[in-house]
Amino acid sequence: MSSHDINVRHVARLARLALTEDEIKTFEGQLGRVLEHIDLLKKLDVTDVEPTAHTHPVYNVTREDVPGPSLPRETVLANAPRTANNLIIVPKVVE
Repeated sequence: MSSHDINVRHVARLARLALTEDEIKTFEGQLGRVLEHIDLLKKLDVTDVEPTAHTHPVYNVTREDVPGPSLPRETVLANAPRTANNLIIVPKVVE
């Protein structure tokens, strides 16, 4: 696919972008090179390649969920902007 097959003006209008003529020419060339690269990738034989989400094995690294000591109530309440009757007062979010 050549860069002339890309209507950069139309895409820019859809995206509500105001591009100058120089920007349009630049993007036409860049998008053309991207599409040429995609055409090269389409020619690769990937029949024996398993689909993966990552090229390197990724595992969640988590710690054991072990209960520990809590903060003292006085410390927590001291950091709250508003308190009453040993409770934190928060703004109403549901009407």
